[in-house]
Amino acid sequence: MRLPRQDVVVALTTPPLISFIGAWRAKLWRAKFCYWVMDLNPDEAVAAGWLRADSFIGKILERMSRFSLNQANRIVALDRFMSDRIAAKGIPQEKIAVIPPWSHDNNVSFDAAGREQFRKLHGLDGKFVVMYSGNHSPVHPLDTLMQAADRLKDDPGIVFCFIGGGSEFARVKKWVAETKNSQVLCLAYQPLDKLSASMSAADAHLVVLGKSMLGTVHPCKIYNILAVGAPVLYIGPQPSHVSEILDRLGDGHSWAAVAHGEVEMLVRHIQELQVWKTGGAPQIPVQVTSTFAKGALLPQLIDALENAAGKS
Repeated sequence: MRLPRQDVVVALTTPPLISFIGAWRAKLWRAKFCYWVMDLNPDEAVAAGWLRADSFIGKILERMSRFSLNQANRIVALDRFMSDRIAAKGIPQEKIAVIPPWSHDNNVSFDAAGREQFRKLHGLDGKFVVMYSGNHSPVHPLDTLMQAADRLKDDPGIVFCFIGGGSEFARVKKWVAETKNSQVLCLAYQPLDKLSASMSAADAHLVVLGKSMLGTVHPCKIYNILAVGAPVLYIGPQPSHVSEILDRLGDGHSWAAVAHGEVEMLVRHIQELQVWKTGGAPQIPVQVTSTFAKGALLPQLIDALENAAGKS
């Protein structure tokens, strides 16, 4: 609040609705305002059942959100579903740019040596590793994946690896202890300099999106998965930004998508990938991964900021 006047204010969404402060600061400064929407609240809280839209708090938070959106000279949404949700609030579509987040290009790529070291360290040699890596959150429910792991617990050739943290990580670990499933490995978040090794160690990566979360959150783990070229298993609504990316990969056995609750179908896809096992070699076409690289997307974000500032 003590900063000298700035020409442009950029607000993100962490913590939720901090954009309201940014929008007011820009208004008082008579500065341009750019709203970079990483997730959309209170819509996310309402979709998750944490907040009633018609409650007093729900109405206040919605007014704060709309103030931020209305004040913005430029809004950056992460996918077209988020853009549509914003536009449905009466925001002109021409104010909204759709720019997805990018992969950690300088830190994440397929690492054959790191893969072998990681697998040896954690007793994964000779196993087909199905990995969920990242934030374990209620907005990305893991029940279908956990049920699939239960169905496959008698297959010694398959290991399910959960890496990360978050409010649901404790539930996963409790489930592992209760079911005594020896085919499940739980590990903490990996250091950034080890991320290529851990992600390259997977034979299939999971991306999960809650069925009511379309347009409010944007699982960005898909971009690092593309960077290591691993096969993808998606659990969530279709279409979504994830399913549209997977559609671009074309036919083949490098990806599969199921809805929440389709446990048997997920089990079948895992078994098909196990048979088709590639030994970790990248399977994603370079023309797809390059589309979501930092070098391709950062200039688009800069253009959006300059557009907000009236420089383009």
